[in-house]
Amino acid sequence: MSLNPAEHDRKYGELDQVVRAYLGLGPYAPEAAAGYLRQTWRTRPWAIAVAAEQLRTFAENPPGRLRLRLGEYYRLPNLGLPPEGIHDWLSGLADRLDESLATGQAPPPGPPATPWEWRARFPELAQLLGGWFTQDMPEEFGDHASALADYLEGTDAGLVAQLTGELHDLLALGLGEDGLALALVTLGSEVEPPVPYTPGAWLATLAVGLRG
Repeated sequence: MSLNPAEHDRKYGELDQVVRAYLGLGPYAPEAAAGYLRQTWRTRPWAIAVAAEQLRTFAENPPGRLRLRLGEYYRLPNLGLPPEGIHDWLSGLADRLDESLATGQAPPPGPPATPWEWRARFPELAQLLGGWFTQDMPEEFGDHASALADYLEGTDAGLVAQLTGELHDLLALGLGEDGLALALVTLGSEVEPPVPYTPGAWLATLAVGLRG
């Protein structure tokens, strides 16, 4: 039988976060490790040691035939690595994390550099944009205001407060209109801001309105 969620997280949860930071970028993208470390140093520094241990354990003890047959193992996403290169890649990642811990050096603060880092830094904004502002929004809700009202109606006040903070955090990055437009797409939006707003003006309006 497959691993239950608690067992999966205990053995592979942080490994999974590191690996997913590479999805869509390739296994040797330096910005993937930098993005994971920058975000995790900010929010969960203790998890870096857990990730390094899980990476090294998986590299040294890949699933054998019985675990494969039972489904009780972590399925490493396809990152374009040949099977014979997986051990060294995982071990190298573990070494990279251990080095960051040993030196206390984190990537410098800055805007997210990868899709994983964007979603990890702005999870509730990604929930709003990816759930309510998809290409089906005009047919499902009619307009942006109705989509937002539907989100607010069914969302806990604490999450709305978190969203408000994330909006202010995003605007404080000073990305400019092109950068904010790219952020909206990366976080899941599939529709343009409502006329006549630019991306920055719409996000600022949301931030002020939700705070009020």
